[in-house]
Amino acid sequence: MERQKELVSELKGWCRGEALDEAHAVLVLIREDVDTSAIEQTMQTVKCLGRVRVRGRTYNRQLNQYLVLCECKEVVKSGIVPFEVFPTDGGGPWPVITAHAATQAGPQVDTSGTQQAPDKPVEHLRTLFPEDEAAAKSTEAILRAVSDLLDKTSKSSNEQGSYRRLQTFSGLLPNPAGEEQFDHWLGQARLMVEECDCSHKEKRRRLMESLRGPALDIVKAVRASDPDVGPEDCLEALEHAFGTAESGEELYFAFRLLQQQPGEKLSDFLRRLEQSLNRVVQRDGLPLGYADKARLDQLLRGAIASDLMLVNLRLRERRAKPPTFLQLLKEIRTEEDYEASRKKITPVMQGGNVRQNADVKQTEIQNLKSEIKELKALVAACLSLQTTCQLTVKKFPHL
Repeated sequence: MERQKELVSELKGWCRGEALDEAHAVLVLIREDVDTSAIEQTMQTVKCLGRVRVRGRTYNRQLNQYLVLCECKEVVKSGIVPFEVFPTDGGGPWPVITAHAATQAGPQVDTSGTQQAPDKPVEHLRTLFPEDEAAAKSTEAILRAVSDLLDKTSKSSNEQGSYRRLQTFSGLLPNPAGEEQFDHWLGQARLMVEECDCSHKEKRRRLMESLRGPALDIVKAVRASDPDVGPEDCLEALEHAFGTAESGEELYFAFRLLQQQPGEKLSDFLRRLEQSLNRVVQRDGLPLGYADKARLDQLLRGAIASDLMLVNLRLRERRAKPPTFLQLLKEIRTEEDYEASRKKITPVMQGGNVRQNADVKQTEIQNLKSEIKELKALVAACLSLQTTCQLTVKKFPHL
């Protein structure tokens, strides 16, 4: 009891020295030198304290422990603050002292750092709160089990929450209104299966809710043969049924024949190349490690309307270390924007010269009009003279 009163007095004096309200302060006894962030994280598990910040620490030789002063956002109420807390990273309990702990019927701190009830023997206290390693591990196991349960519950609620649904696909031809082409739908479905953080069962459910008609019948048949079929197998079955029948080699040859269309931007041609290349890789027509090289080679071969841009980007010199798709797309878009801005600036500069020479050109036009009038008069005179000569010849043929 005396030791506890001394700790309370030290807490109050420390608060006065730090200009800290003792109603928002607690003193924590720690056997080892622990990182400040670990102390704050552990103390914030006590929800009634709110946010906790370490204001200072000192070593007590008599207790052979570190005394840590913590500032709490909420008002410290001794009746609900626990007498000890367990570190989040494991280990023995840390006694907690409040400014009014001496008046509470709580445990007492002795020189060894253990806490004793005022009217209970030490043996009885150890029976209630065992300090051996097995008890600590048991407490940690319970806390870990509760944490895992909360994580599973949160994950399940997230899976059932709002998400972006896939577009509808039925497999009917021609495609009904509002439906995607199979290749576009398959790309979105693969992205969902690869990136969505949910169970295989939930992914399969999302796939099936987007299917209609023959496509849904195929997935139902696959599921009937294997109730635990994964979403990847469902997509493979749909691809066999509605995808292209071309092999990987055939798709690769088609990829090698792609060329830039008249009026097509180089970036649009690159995206068209990437779609074809992805189908080649998916059908094992080309190893994934050679995709960057094949993309660059076909871009140089097929970009027949963008030779100057290819020269500016120095892509032929980079065949030994080809860029990725995103890097290549970024460079091409930057070059296209630069050319577009340069084309906008050129007419403005030419317009300034036109305004400066407007008067000169107007004078030249007037001169040309005068010359044209004179030429017309000469032509009319010549035609009149020719007509007179012809009449004279007819009248006097012997001349």
